[in-house]
Amino acid sequence: MKKTIVIGASEKPERYSNKAIRALRHHGHEVIAIAPRPGKVEDVEFVTASKEFENVDTVTLYVGPKNQPGYMEYILKLKPKRVIFNPGTENDEFADRLKAASIEPEIACTLVLLSTGQY
Repeated sequence: MKKTIVIGASEKPERYSNKAIRALRHHGHEVIAIAPRPGKVEDVEFVTASKEFENVDTVTLYVGPKNQPGYMEYILKLKPKRVIFNPGTENDEFADRLKAASIEPEIACTLVLLSTGQY
């Protein structure tokens, strides 16, 4: 399954990042959740610091463009295969940087990709 990092994790069940963590786990994916404060969704404890992870397939963003600069270098260093820009997180400048680093930017919804078998 695909190791996925969720950036912008929330313990609030109504948040899409929370729904994505649950859906990813239910589909059998390894999930790493990154948030500014400690928390947990199901069996996934939030990471609050920029730790290094290997063999990351996907980073899925739940932070808007104004909050992405602090994550850009971190994501580039992770070298995931793709970065999903969920609705409201689209960022052309960041997408261009990803392409230049041979990382696929994907404008999509993680929940839709999972529910339609396209993840």
